[in-house]
Amino acid sequence: MNDRERALETWKKHNDDDYLYRHALSVEAAMRWWARTYGEDEDYWGCVGLLHDIDFQKHPEEHLVHSARMLAEAGYGSDFIRAVNSHGFGICTDIEPVHTMEKVLYAVDELTGFIYACALIRPSKSLDDLETKSVLKRMKTPAFAAKIDREVIRNGADMLAAVTPGFSLEDLISGTIEALRPVGREIGLQTVA
Repeated sequence: MNDRERALETWKKHNDDDYLYRHALSVEAAMRWWARTYGEDEDYWGCVGLLHDIDFQKHPEEHLVHSARMLAEAGYGSDFIRAVNSHGFGICTDIEPVHTMEKVLYAVDELTGFIYACALIRPSKSLDDLETKSVLKRMKTPAFAAKIDREVIRNGADMLAAVTPGFSLEDLISGTIEALRPVGREIGLQTVA
């Protein structure tokens, strides 16, 4: 069994919700893309993305309180667990994202959901023709995808600017759109013919 198969098995042991599964696949795809961009371990980053919400379905009101135990029982180490828990910084944990991988996870978690919502309202219902400027425009509309915290997305872009000088919110959005395109159909979106 490879690392991804093991991660999927772990995810399915604790979750069966289709929406959460599509979100896990979205964050996994984003983490893999950004790992390649930063020259890091794509499989490791991808598994962190896949399992980042491991405890959410069973414990939505105590998100990330139970993830360490679940992941440790599945054989994941302390660095992996720390990375997963860091995506809740300032929301439900006090574990600050320090490593580049943690900063990317923090940045793309909310953003993948926002990009998905932006794609769903397009006539094409696709990521293929979604542009960064459209996402930026929607971010200025508080009523659109109102549960998604834009400040977390902006803070994530700022964290990555500390790693990559000149990095911007636009870079984060465009890269994450690009990351999600190959899994568009798998996460429930259309592809433009």
